[in-house]
Amino acid sequence: MPTETGDCPKVAAVTLGCKVNQYDTEAVLESFAARGFKVVPAEEEADAYLINTCTVTNVADKKSRQLVRKIIREHPDAVVAVFGCYTQTQPEKIEAIPGVSIVVGTQRRAELVDLVTEALEAKGKAPLKNLVEPFKRPGFEELVVSNFGEKVRAVLKIQEGCQQFCAYCKVPYARGPERSREVEAVLATAENLIAEGYKEIVLTGIHLASYGRDLEPATSLLEISQKIADLPGLARLRLSSIEPTDVSQGLLELITQHPVVCAHLHLPLQSGSDTVLRRMRRKYTTKEYLKIVEDARALNPDVGVTTDVIVGFPGETDEEYAETVAFVKEVGFSRLHVFPYSRRSGTPAAKMPGQIPASVKNRRSQELIQVGQELAAAFHRRYIGKSVSVLFEEVKEGLAKGYTENYIRIMANIEGVSDLDVVGSIRPVLLRESDAAGARGDIVVDKEVTA
Repeated sequence: MPTETGDCPKVAAVTLGCKVNQYDTEAVLESFAARGFKVVPAEEEADAYLINTCTVTNVADKKSRQLVRKIIREHPDAVVAVFGCYTQTQPEKIEAIPGVSIVVGTQRRAELVDLVTEALEAKGKAPLKNLVEPFKRPGFEELVVSNFGEKVRAVLKIQEGCQQFCAYCKVPYARGPERSREVEAVLATAENLIAEGYKEIVLTGIHLASYGRDLEPATSLLEISQKIADLPGLARLRLSSIEPTDVSQGLLELITQHPVVCAHLHLPLQSGSDTVLRRMRRKYTTKEYLKIVEDARALNPDVGVTTDVIVGFPGETDEEYAETVAFVKEVGFSRLHVFPYSRRSGTPAAKMPGQIPASVKNRRSQELIQVGQELAAAFHRRYIGKSVSVLFEEVKEGLAKGYTENYIRIMANIEGVSDLDVVGSIRPVLLRESDAAGARGDIVVDKEVTA
């Protein structure tokens, strides 16, 4: 659809929040590009701006509103379409901002290109459209990303929604019930990505391990992962976050034993105190969690185990926080993501007594972050003097950067190897030093691991 000047209309997007949000934005942008829009960076002037919002914390809510106002202030003549988790849960807050053209939640995002086109054709006379609606057991919305820049790592979203209803979390309200992408569609996309030359595929979703339960016939994350891992030409398959309650022996064996599946287990902990876990409505104990990790390491001692932890949950005592610190050290994570608890209206935790002061939450967060850095440094030190397999993603300032199968960030000298030969290749690197951020070493020249 040409503009008044005869050029293709320009669209830009800004995303707040998680990697799944980023995936959704890219998928929407691809639908715009397919319809003749020119996708430009958000810093450039565009005819339409897409804003994908987040509601994981109160800060995210505030940032979402601020971003919408900023875009409208800087681009008063543009069509502004707002979608995502925050708009799904509080559409009236976005609809009330003057200058917003379109409001969509986490459903009907595939319609955005039509809505924006209509608004552009109306030349500012189109009424505001709010398409946010309650969830009614929808199917999986086919939003697929096919272009990830360098042909290195591709993300494949196969699942949407969550029904866990942890006491602190708004995700089930923002993303709706669990639903899965059909097996045939998943495999077809995976085959296309492999044919395009991507070396690693990362499976993702909101509650990834629930994949397949809603399909007919029912299947599982284990079954779809096995099928993808066995596709010819794939070098690596990585699974994103998996809930402890969903980890089976078969899934552990796949992650730790299959030659294509990365030996990396992201297992959200949230607290190392059983009493806090109960208040959080998490459905496991620290003993059960530790057994999963021990079972994984028994199968493969090199498996990387990463996690998320929330500190300052309502009622968290000094003793319960100390239990978390001790448990985190006992597990010995390879990477730790720490978050101070954020009070979310509409969740059970928001009404719980014993809300922790921000100063205490911040202090605990900083202390636990330091513990995580020490654990990461210790994990990385284990590989000094050893050769590890690295998939390289970029070359910058004389260093090739990439990740090992167990998710250690590597920087390697590229002396004797051309840039074109490195990016997208999987090569052994002999490590000579490390810190909390990762490890450094030298590429073993003339040796490349092929799929």
